[in-house]
Amino acid sequence: MTTLASIVEKAAMQNDPIVAVASAADMEVLTAVYEAVTNEIASFVLFDDEGKIHHLLSQNFQELLSNEKIKIHHTENLTESAVEAVKSVSSGQAHVLMKGNIPTSVLLKEVLNGEYGLRTGKILSHVAVFEVPNYDRLLFVTDAAMNIAPDLDAKAQIVRNAVSTAHVCGVDEPIVAPLAAVETVNPAMAPTIDAASLVVMNQRGQISGCIIDGPLALDNAISIEAARQKGIAGSSAGKADVLVVPNIEAGNILYKSLVYFAEAKVGAVIQGASAPIVLTSRSDSAESKLYSLALAILSTSKNPSRT
Repeated sequence: MTTLASIVEKAAMQNDPIVAVASAADMEVLTAVYEAVTNEIASFVLFDDEGKIHHLLSQNFQELLSNEKIKIHHTENLTESAVEAVKSVSSGQAHVLMKGNIPTSVLLKEVLNGEYGLRTGKILSHVAVFEVPNYDRLLFVTDAAMNIAPDLDAKAQIVRNAVSTAHVCGVDEPIVAPLAAVETVNPAMAPTIDAASLVVMNQRGQISGCIIDGPLALDNAISIEAARQKGIAGSSAGKADVLVVPNIEAGNILYKSLVYFAEAKVGAVIQGASAPIVLTSRSDSAESKLYSLALAILSTSKNPSRT
């Protein structure tokens, strides 16, 4: 099966992708940069106070100071770091935007800037890719971080973003399960109505590149046996690749349950902008940050594979 480690290997085959890091003078961030350079998956432009970056690198990763894959762009403050990093991506000088030690709101304000930002008119959504122990495939979960209570139109765009991520990970026709508490359409439960609508949109070609089946509860979305016991027919029952949660609370709980209870490995990327965005958290492991960078690199169309 495809693993997150194989995603890193695939990312290393891309043609010299460049990552712009906003507010990079932070040990957690520079550790992620070090791991990525060591695995030869990207070059980096680090936006922050040059003296602070030099100090941290000289104390911890001295070999990066002379590495041709690292460039430092001096900025005076958080806002300037965000502006310059976003501009470097929108101008094509870099291919991926990465959040450093900066509030998400400050960075996204510049991402959404009408003059130099990365807006496309699409919904920005968070796609997490999990490698769960003893599970036979990667599991894509969306949206656990960006959209609070998406309506049907937003969910359709969220699905498209997740499907595009699945495609670059080698899942050619992912099975998408819009999750709800029950498997039947109930007018009193909005997630079931949205799920049924997404199925019809898929059948009529409004959402392509995947098979959508729902509403489904979590157990019969991922377990063939659970689906069989509940009498849910269809070739896709219990075989979901993509889990679409009804709201951010459900997504956040599912995400953290997989990480802390199931000890799953995870990488994540923000899709829907003109370039992929890596929004890492300080609580993410260095391994998780590396997986996220690899996913973002595979998600950009600006880098043809090396021959």
